[in-house]
Amino acid sequence: MKDMPLTVRRSIELLGIALVGAILVIGKDIIMPVIMAFFISIVLLPVFRFLRKYKFPEIAAIILPILLVVIFVGAIVWFFSAQIGVLAADFPQIKSNVNTHLKSLSEWFSTISHVSTTEQMKFITEKSDDLLGMAGKAASGAAVTLSSIFVFLGLLPIYIYLMLFYKDILLRFIFMWFTPAHHPKVKEAIYETESIIKNYLIGLLIQVTYMTILLGGILLLVGIKHALLIGVIFAILNLIPYVGALIGNIIGVLLTLTSSTELWPVITVLGVIAVVQFLDNNILMPRIVGSKVKINALFAILGVIIGGSIAGVSGMFLSMPIIAVLKVIFDRTVIFKQWGVLLGDERPSKSPMTFASFRKKQAVPAKAGVEKTKEKD
Repeated sequence: MKDMPLTVRRSIELLGIALVGAILVIGKDIIMPVIMAFFISIVLLPVFRFLRKYKFPEIAAIILPILLVVIFVGAIVWFFSAQIGVLAADFPQIKSNVNTHLKSLSEWFSTISHVSTTEQMKFITEKSDDLLGMAGKAASGAAVTLSSIFVFLGLLPIYIYLMLFYKDILLRFIFMWFTPAHHPKVKEAIYETESIIKNYLIGLLIQVTYMTILLGGILLLVGIKHALLIGVIFAILNLIPYVGALIGNIIGVLLTLTSSTELWPVITVLGVIAVVQFLDNNILMPRIVGSKVKINALFAILGVIIGGSIAGVSGMFLSMPIIAVLKVIFDRTVIFKQWGVLLGDERPSKSPMTFASFRKKQAVPAKAGVEKTKEKD
């Protein structure tokens, strides 16, 4: 490959990226459960090794961690089912509150425009009918969506079990792709990938826990209705970089508006979310995750958007760990090192346009205040 012209090499790389993207789009229903199972199996590896250390049979050491995951997911499903039941019981009050808000909005709009209340109500009625029609179409496809979700969740335990059971075969397969001279680098990349995925996913689990407790607990003490539901929804959506926090704020405001006719609960919810998010972004999360790989914001957002367009919500959640793994691989290969630089967060301290040394693939000094890519935990 090194003997090929530069344009040919770059063309092959771009074609490879296009081919991988096409495979992901076409086979997302098969590939996404496998990727998800791979990440979960990495997280469960310490539990598996601990049980094996104390002479548990191999099958039992695999099944017990999977049962813990099933119980955890079941608890989440039970919580949301209970909260939806509470919302359904409060539906008459929610309907009354929504009508009150619409009336107040209509009166305010009448003061700044010449549109009468009757015309406003006619417009709202027409748009409501359109929304109901869209909801009907969405409901008609709900059965297909639910069935695909159940298939996804049903395949996960099977994939996790098989990956843990056949992990040595998978590792041997990886090593056989490379010459013995490259095996130390391959081993290092495998250990670092395992460490990154484990730290990242366990860190996210801890993040969801403390954000739910902080946000839900504070809102509950203040007296906000559906406080725990707002806390859990925001904590889970916050796992999606940049986009999730915005959606979580919107859902929190909507839930608060439907449960109250006053404005102060909305301001309280937004204020508490802002404080908790500030603590999370600047104090708690950097100490908990301590990731060895820094992804720049541009490709983090692009990864979320591309992952969402390819595989929906699961693609958005998996985008960051996938990019992190790719960066580990790119940083350890000479021919793909430039892609690792592109994904990373290390800005050269001087312009490559002016200084030739900053155009090479070797490590370069980063600007002050930017953390190194290979920092210690």
